Amino acid sequence: MGTPTSPPQPLDDEWLAQHFDHLSPDLAVPFYEVLARMRAQCPVTHSDRHGGFWVVTRYEDVLRIAQDWQTFSSELGFTVPRPEDPPKILPMGVDPPVHREFKRLINAHFTPRAVAEWEKPTRALVNHLIDGFVEHGQCDFMGAFARPFPGLAFFEFALHAPPDDLQQLNEWATAASLPHLPGAQDGLLNLAAWIGRFVEERQNQPPRGDVVDTLLEAEIEGRPITPAEVIGTIHLLVLGGLETTAGVLGMSMLRFCHAPEIPERLRARPDLIPEAVEELLRLDGALACIGRTARRDTDLGGHRIRAGESVVVYWASANRDPAEFPEPDWFVLGRVTNRHLAFGAGPHRCAGSNLARLNLRIALEELLRRLRDVELQEGARVAYHCGFNRAPLSVPITFTAAGTSAE
Repeated sequence: MGTPTSPPQPLDDEWLAQHFDHLSPDLAVPFYEVLARMRAQCPVTHSDRHGGFWVVTRYEDVLRIAQDWQTFSSELGFTVPRPEDPPKILPMGVDPPVHREFKRLINAHFTPRAVAEWEKPTRALVNHLIDGFVEHGQCDFMGAFARPFPGLAFFEFALHAPPDDLQQLNEWATAASLPHLPGAQDGLLNLAAWIGRFVEERQNQPPRGDVVDTLLEAEIEGRPITPAEVIGTIHLLVLGGLETTAGVLGMSMLRFCHAPEIPERLRARPDLIPEAVEELLRLDGALACIGRTARRDTDLGGHRIRAGESVVVYWASANRDPAEFPEPDWFVLGRVTNRHLAFGAGPHRCAGSNLARLNLRIALEELLRRLRDVELQEGARVAYHCGFNRAPLSVPITFTAAGTSAE
């Protein structure tokens, strides 16, 4: 499938089957419609964009790839196009057995029991952010709440970053999570530099019993962990949960604007909010896809994938596959099973899933309590990331203030 002699027409059947480009801005709005067509017409297909890569969209195939790390490697590349000298982002950039050692260190600090200790301060932070805009009756929800919240929570509760650094850190981390903006590279560099200084300072401070201490004291494959590995792991922890959580919050708010019966039901039955979180993650998870590299020749969906070829697996498509989820495009409370892949699957499944669930649950509880009659601002046009992230860039809303932070 060589390069066409004339430019492909975006989103037609030929583009889907031969020239699909996950980075195309044309994909941003009709995103789920396009993925549905690909599941039906070309569930495993090869694109000639970015040097060539495979695209996989059905639940069964996506799950197989995620679980079969021996065939589909993250260590050999998890972005498309692949950089010439890919950085080691840990533990995402390594495969088992080394990956298991890094995940073991991290997981102990993000169990349901561990993150439950952050519930009270997280609720206070959520209400503090709502206090900043609730009296205005309108805001850009992404800028006022969805983006600041997960970063501030992580830096303060998980890393115990100095309080005076929190606002600047969150600005850098948010910029680094928005690669379409001019400040993204500076944000990434500034954040990396801060993590390096932070790690050095923590080495000379009394232990706090957090994930930073665990990493500093760790051994990997029988040797002391290196400073670069500590920094790389913290960097992933920071970036992995910011724009992804922000994206789910933004998409959830959009869904509430378009379907006001959902927030009304959840206000009447707040016990359903944890179940609603799972359905919102399935429908509107921000991490749309991820790349893998074939270690060896293999067959998938009637196609021969060769060793060294890149594969992009679409979590967002798998989560709306009718073969796995009845009424896949509808928000349905009471699903018998909801084996969504919003946090991935297999050894590289997101280590921060319990923290993300806690943050989303508390955020929805307080937002639903304190904001009523939420609507998109008149004339608002919502734009989205393209590529690996499906987060909205802004969500301008109007609302009626209800409860107070003291309730």
